[in-house]
This record gives sequence, structure tokens and C-alpha cells, in this order.
Amino acid sequence: MKKISKKELFKGKWIAFDETIFETKDGTQIRWESVRRLNHVTAVAIIAQMIPSKRFILIRQFRPAIDGYVLGCPAGLIEEDDQQILQELKEETGYTGKLILKSPVIKSNPGLMNSGGYVAYVHVDEKDPINQHPRQQLEPEEDISVHLVRREEMKDFFAKEQASGTHIGGGLWSLFILSDYLI
Repeated sequence: MKKISKKELFKGKWIAFDETIFETKDGTQIRWESVRRLNHVTAVAIIAQMIPSKRFILIRQFRPAIDGYVLGCPAGLIEEDDQQILQELKEETGYTGKLILKSPVIKSNPGLMNSGGYVAYVHVDEKDPINQHPRQQLEPEEDISVHLVRREEMKDFFAKEQASGTHIGGGLWSLFILSDYLI
């Protein structure tokens, strides 16, 4: 594929909408529409697990793009600093944790967006006094509730949430449900 041209169709505060024209190997020209993140290009999804109970910290968050709530992992936009991962967890859930593992930058929706992100695995010591009474530090536009769920309860929890109108994030479904069926 060879890029012929790229034109910005719309530019907002956080994203731009582009049209790119490519030429295929056989000379055919195709138009592709995509979204480009303007301010930050790195996101993080945090798989946070309470230790020793092994419960996972999930969030239910209002998302204007779908005019509804979605169940997912704590997440946010970050620079390259690992401390920002833990700060994002603290802001959205009130919990303080220890970063155990961080993926390389991965692309979750490359057919539509230019951005990429990390998946981080964090342990939260639920016996630590700092995690006894967690207090979220939400921004005014954030509407987030926190849910602690055991892995073996995920399928029922998801079904209950869907029945109440909550959407289930694709990454969350893949992590906790689809992975049960992998050979």
C-alpha cells in the first residue's frame, strides 16, 4: 500500500477525523477514514487484582460515545511514566497498588484509530491500611462506580450488568470469559 494523500476533515479538542487515499499493489485507489488522537497517544488499561482475596477491580463508567455505561478495567491516558499507571488507578478507584507487569504498546483498534496503549497488571494489597477506605479522585466529567469481582463470578456478574443495560467492554470479555474457552 502506498499513501497518496491525507486530509483532515474535522479537528476537535481531543481527536481529529482524517481521510487518507492509498494506492493498492494493483494501482487501485482506496479512501480510508480514521480517527487520530491529538493530545496523548498512549492509553493504559489496568488489570488490578486484590491480594490476598484475588478479586478483580472493575469499573462501570458512563461513556458519552455510546450514551450509556460500560463495564471495564480502570483506564486512562498517560505519558510514558509508570507512576501515572498507579495514579490513574488511584483516581478512578481510590486504591493504591504495585505495578507487576506492563505490556509493550499495543494497538487495540488499528482499523479506526492511530493510538495505542499498554495493559498493566497491578496488585492491590487489601490489608494495607491505605486501601481500607478507598476514595476516588474523579474529574467532574467522570461517572465511575467500582466493583470487586472474583474471577469465577465474572460470567454471572456480566450477565446481571447486561440485563440492567450496561455494556461490556471487549477487552474485559476477552480476558475473563473468552480465555476460559482457549485450548
